[in-house]
Amino acid sequence: MAHVVSVNISQRKGEQKHPVPEIQLKLRHGIVGDAHAGDWHRQISLLAEESIDTMRQNCPIPLRDGIFAENINTVGIDLKRLPVGTHLRIGQTQVQVTQIGKECHSDCAIKKAVGKCVMPTEGIFAVVVREGTVRPGDQIEILEAPV
Repeated sequence: MAHVVSVNISQRKGEQKHPVPEIQLKLRHGIVGDAHAGDWHRQISLLAEESIDTMRQNCPIPLRDGIFAENINTVGIDLKRLPVGTHLRIGQTQVQVTQIGKECHSDCAIKKAVGKCVMPTEGIFAVVVREGTVRPGDQIEILEAPV
């Protein structure tokens, strides 16, 4: 079963995120205390450990949770193949996928060291549909996918 590996936040944009014990998801806001929170379409970012593992094989620096500025690390779910509009239950919360990947605004340290970064092609973004707390170990379930 798919589940959360790590939850991560940062206080300022442009910084790597750092793991925390839990995050609070809030409607029309995103993650309480995260620099990317707000009433917009990229409130939360998710990245699969499987995507990070492909980078670990060729990366000369350690790739810890949050290094790609992702809020939630997952395992057991192919995030990059989920269609926009898909609803996910994460623990007791619910999010809706709004975007797959994103354009890099500048070359990050990972891209400079390895030549590529997985977040632009394999990370996903979502908005909060149901508020609550998310912690490592919480189960992830696909609720619906658009037709």
